[in-house]
This record gives sequence, C-alpha cells and structure tokens, in this order.
Amino acid sequence: MSDARRIVVKIGSSSVTGEDGTPATALLDRLAAEIAALAGEGVDVVVVSSGAVAAGWAALGKGAPRPADLAVLQAVSAVGQHHLMSAWSSAFETVGRTVGQVLLAPHDFADRNQYLHARQTLEQLLALGVVPVVNENDAVADDEIRFGDNDRLAALVAHLVGASRLVMLTDAPGLLSANPALDPNASLIEEVTEFDRSLEALAGGPGSEVGSGGMASKLAAARIATWSGIEAVIAAASAPGVLRALEAGEAVGTRFVAREAHLSARKLWIAFALGASGRLVIDQGAQRALCTEGSSLLAQGVIARSGDFEAEDAVEVVNEEGTLIAKGLVRFGSKEQAPAGDPVLIHRDDLVLMD
Repeated sequence: MSDARRIVVKIGSSSVTGEDGTPATALLDRLAAEIAALAGEGVDVVVVSSGAVAAGWAALGKGAPRPADLAVLQAVSAVGQHHLMSAWSSAFETVGRTVGQVLLAPHDFADRNQYLHARQTLEQLLALGVVPVVNENDAVADDEIRFGDNDRLAALVAHLVGASRLVMLTDAPGLLSANPALDPNASLIEEVTEFDRSLEALAGGPGSEVGSGGMASKLAAARIATWSGIEAVIAAASAPGVLRALEAGEAVGTRFVAREAHLSARKLWIAFALGASGRLVIDQGAQRALCTEGSSLLAQGVIARSGDFEAEDAVEVVNEEGTLIAKGLVRFGSKEQAPAGDPVLIHRDDLVLMD
C-alpha cells in the first residue's frame, strides 16, 4: 500500500445535485480543483459520490415526485450514474485529472477475495494518478444486502484503502447541538471523542428528500471510521477550501477523534457491513463473560432469541434491558440445538463488542 497521505471524501446527494436533481456543476468544479491541488501535494483522494438516483430522476421524471418502488429506483440509478460520472469527468478534466468509476456492493467487503480485488483496483487507480469515484452498485443491489446509504460505504472504503481521514461533505456545517429549526441557539459541536445515546439523539432522521441517510447515517459512518483508527469529519460542502483547510489542520465542521485500539478488517465487516438476521438476549453471567473476560458466547447464556437465522449469519446480542452488547456470527441456526459437547454459539473470534 502507498505511503502517501490518503483521504476519502464523500459528497451527499443534496450537495452533488441541485434542486432540480441535475449535477451541481459549480460545486463539482470547485471540489475537483481542491482535490487536484491536494493530489499535486502528494495526497491520495478517493471520492465517494451519491446522486445517481437524483440525477436519473431529473432525466426521466419530468418534475414528477420521486418514486419509492425499489425496482424503479434501481432502473433510475442506472440512468443517473452515467449523468453523475459525466459531470465528475468534466469537472476533473478541467484540472487535468482523469476519473475512474468504481461500483461496490456489500459482497465486496464480505468475501475476502472480492475485498482484496477491490483494494487492488483502487490502489492501481491511485498509482496511475486517477481519481476513483466510488458509488454503491444501486442498479443491481439486493434490498436485503445493500449499504442503504453512501456514508457507511465511504467509511468502509476508508478502511479498505488505509485512509487517515474520512470527510463527509453535506449541506450542514457539521453536527449541531440541537435542531436549528427548533432551537435558534443551536451551535456546532467541534469535536467528538466518544459516542453515546445523547449524541445519537441529536442526529434525528433523514435530512433531505434526495438523500437516503441524513445526520444519523453520518454519525454511524463516523463511528465505523473511528473504530478503524480513522479520523472522521462532517463539514459543509458549500464551504470554499474545506479540504485544503482540513489538510492544513484548521478546525472545520465536526471532528471525530480516531480510537487508538481499532478493529481488524474482519471484525469491522462483522460489526458494520453485515445486516443482523436476528437478536439474542443474554443473562448477566453471559454479559460479564463477554465484556470482562473476553469469552465466547455459550448457548446456555441465551435467555431469548428472535429472528430466523442460519449458521454463519450475523446477529445482535443484547442484555436483559435491551442494550446492544455485541454482534457476531452464530455457529448454528435459530431452529437448531447446540451440537453435543460444543455449547459455543458465537466464538470470540467471530464476536465484536459494540460499546
């Protein structure tokens, strides 16, 4: 892997596209110029860009309300991805840079060989001086196994390429202390060192009609990044020079401090790339064994279960109060009994504590 400084920049749909859904060429031109300038200073930049569905519906919808049907949206994204990449290509062409489209799916992070292929492709693009523009492969994604928003995808890509920083550019200046529409005294939270429920409560729900995430998904992505040992920043896409300012060490947006102890690629995949197929409720003894003794989860420690899951599926593990404790891969399904002489339901190597 390259020794160059490396960042991942994610731009949301509400920033990449205008009110009519067409690509926001002025913003793309400005960001392309910033990224090209950073590249000239030895900084590798991977772009994760939303906006395919918005751009596709702008081309097809003729002003009609955006559809909700998944099959229609997938077809729309196939049209919009072309328009989106054309806009990025034009923006970077003016600053002498070539872009390369990379479409990823959760399988690319779940399968080890696919993971290595994806990393190799991105490494080769960067080595060639190409700016990778990444998006989820929306046109063929299965609704049951898709990322759902590009914030989480961007965090996983940051880990994939060994980035030092994930920058999520949006239409907000960062994470605010309250909803500014309800509280005129809401202020910017400049730095976050720990994630807790009060922080998550500030995020609310989806932030715009054209996007799928909102601040809640950005907080989730920031958590993935920091657990990977990567600094995360949420900042305004409209702020001129935002990427240069961050590289210069200036305080911009909300900064999430990277954890010193971080997850391996496999445990990151278990914790954040896999959807949970069920939930296990464990007793106090099992909770103590997991959290303080680093033990595996034994079947006898489970007092309730929900969901229909098979061996190797991911499940959430909660305590009797319903607090999420861990997530892991089960060794036998919800309709099976523990094998004779082997009561381990989730081995500690397949378990991630979610505190």
